[in-house]
Amino acid sequence: MTDQRIRLVLVDDQALVRAGFAMVLSEQPDMVVVGEAGDGQAALDLLRHTPADVVLMDIRMPRVDGIAATSVLTSRAGEGPKVLVLTTFDLDRYVYAALRAGASGFLLKDAQPVELLSAIRAVHRGDSVIAPSATRRLLEQFMTMPHEAADPTANDTAPMQRTVTGGGDPRLAVLTAREIEVLTCVARGLSNAEICAVLFLAEATVKTHIGRLLSKLAVRDRVHLVLFAYECGLVDIRRPS
Repeated sequence: MTDQRIRLVLVDDQALVRAGFAMVLSEQPDMVVVGEAGDGQAALDLLRHTPADVVLMDIRMPRVDGIAATSVLTSRAGEGPKVLVLTTFDLDRYVYAALRAGASGFLLKDAQPVELLSAIRAVHRGDSVIAPSATRRLLEQFMTMPHEAADPTANDTAPMQRTVTGGGDPRLAVLTAREIEVLTCVARGLSNAEICAVLFLAEATVKTHIGRLLSKLAVRDRVHLVLFAYECGLVDIRRPS
């Protein structure tokens, strides 16, 4: 019988942190830890011969950090593992780059176990996870920094536009009024069910709108819709949502 459990790899340079996560995860009947690594290079080496579904990735580590490792993992051909970044507030500026590198989401390391487990399951089924409170702090920090300092990937050959121009950003011109409403809700951290309630839409309709947003804006997942909305100024981080 095929093992249907979610295969997890833990990547953190602190052995005690990995042990703590492993203890929580090993108690879940639908999860199994298949490997651990103390830095990004060790994780890449491990994942060449160890199949995994989700990688829990730290950011600041020796040799190869979590941002670089995430970029390599998500650029590999085929169905590679999803990456869930775990961070602390003082590393939020690096999380932005990790999401652009292809991470499916991030959580704070002090998240409750139930939040971590829910995030892993969501990422595994193809959804994205982003903590609204952490997103606000991350983007507040990002918006007050020189872009080069806030985003270590700023020298990429095709960087995303970073000018915040408010609701008149030309990139929004391809969207309908309803799609902009849905995008705004996503950027504020609302779930599909909450968007349904706010906009009085059926869940299937919300999913259709989100699919069209991903296609029109050429972004890979819900996390990047959030980043797009903040970058183009659709949601003002200086005002409460």
